[in-house]
Amino acid sequence: MPNRLTRPLILGYTPTPQGEAALELAITQAQLHNAALVVVNVSRAESYVDTNLAEDSQLKALDNILQASGLEHEIIQHIGRDPATDILDIANSREAAMIVLGLRRRSAVGKLLLGSTAQSILLNADCPVLTIRA
Repeated sequence: MPNRLTRPLILGYTPTPQGEAALELAITQAQLHNAALVVVNVSRAESYVDTNLAEDSQLKALDNILQASGLEHEIIQHIGRDPATDILDIANSREAAMIVLGLRRRSAVGKLLLGSTAQSILLNADCPVLTIRA
């Protein structure tokens, strides 16, 4: 097996169907490129219930999946920061080879009022961004 690439793949992860699709794609890409995978789960903590923030049991299941894949990996969870900024900062600091994201359908008004994490990452990333829909 060739040496692992020094530039990891970054996965912007949420415990949603979109996040699970992105996880599968990120694992495939990391295995294909023999790269480490850094999983980033971020929440702004704007409400008491945040479906984008993985619970401890979900993080453990995620870690088990990644261990079974044989990939070198790291899981990072931050609360209270802007997800796009956090993912981009981590990608830049790690000199990421690629960012992988799951997309969900949003209305034009929803994008206008709330912004879009994926849109911000797509427009501002210094590396390729690979997206998938569930």
